[in-house]
Amino acid sequence: MTDQRPHADVPEMKLPAPRTPDPATAPGLRWGVLGAGWIAEQMTRSFEGTSQQVVAVGSRDLGRARAFVDRNCPGATAHGDYAALVGDPAVEVVYVASPHSEHLEHALLAIQAGKHVLVEKPMTPTAAEARQIMAAARAAGVFCMEGVWTRFLPHIDVLRQVLDAGLLGEVSTVLADHSLPLWPDGPQRLSDPDLAGGAMLDLGIYPLSFASLTLGGVQEATGLGSLTDLGVDRRVAFVAQGPTGAVASLATDMSVSSPTTASVNGTWARLELDTMFYTPTTMRLVGKDGVVLDTMTGDPLEQHRGLRHEATEVALRITAGETESPLVPLTETVHLIEVMERLLRSLR
Repeated sequence: MTDQRPHADVPEMKLPAPRTPDPATAPGLRWGVLGAGWIAEQMTRSFEGTSQQVVAVGSRDLGRARAFVDRNCPGATAHGDYAALVGDPAVEVVYVASPHSEHLEHALLAIQAGKHVLVEKPMTPTAAEARQIMAAARAAGVFCMEGVWTRFLPHIDVLRQVLDAGLLGEVSTVLADHSLPLWPDGPQRLSDPDLAGGAMLDLGIYPLSFASLTLGGVQEATGLGSLTDLGVDRRVAFVAQGPTGAVASLATDMSVSSPTTASVNGTWARLELDTMFYTPTTMRLVGKDGVVLDTMTGDPLEQHRGLRHEATEVALRITAGETESPLVPLTETVHLIEVMERLLRSLR
């Protein structure tokens, strides 16, 4: 193979090793899980083999909380209301895993109890609510982060290193989509405008966050789409532009299945991320002649076990006395919610 390096001062055209901290050696925290749904279960199960411990689970239905504990974290305390959960003295950090529409109330409840908080994505349906959480957490001096778990996965750390080293040359375009057939036969909350339903907040946030990471931020975004009969977004195709002028072409749809792949395309090379790009997946470094230069193979068994990397970040930051993560800063969280709000407003 010919030398694929653009010129001599560019690092070798191969993927670096991930720098992701080992979840098995990270300091442990005592977690309280607020909500007893599917994502709460995935997070709790991801703690296996780590020092993270779920010590309490809260639900409005005590029986549901007890059933969750029996299935996932025997020995944890089951609470029949959220105030009891955040007030549990054994809990150091609260994972808010309730529906999007309730994140503001529940995050503030935890912060007011003096607890660190990880809020499942999206942090809130509106930027105004996200600003309230950010202000409250900063005033209380507690750690707060939106649960964009993709940002902490090993292949995304490798992607970040590739961008920092300039291996791709000038990034010009980014492509990403995320569509799953979750409507009309999926969770009822996705159809309900009162529960912040729709494709963008559940699915579209992943390609948007990916674009923000790879473009160096999102300055402008515009799109087209359509609504369901109840007025939530069924599908949205949108473009975003970063500060350098590079653009991203993105799409989400909750009524179909799509490849859910991504690519970052530069003047010297590109990165290709296989299906379910936002989970532990395979990534390739491809030269501009189409030759695969290097591959990072994903573990198909990982999937949502990858949530433990997010928990590791929380544990490391809190142990270090920090109140935010530079990998998902609160200002970026607020800004991307503003972008989603503008896109959804244009559909309506």
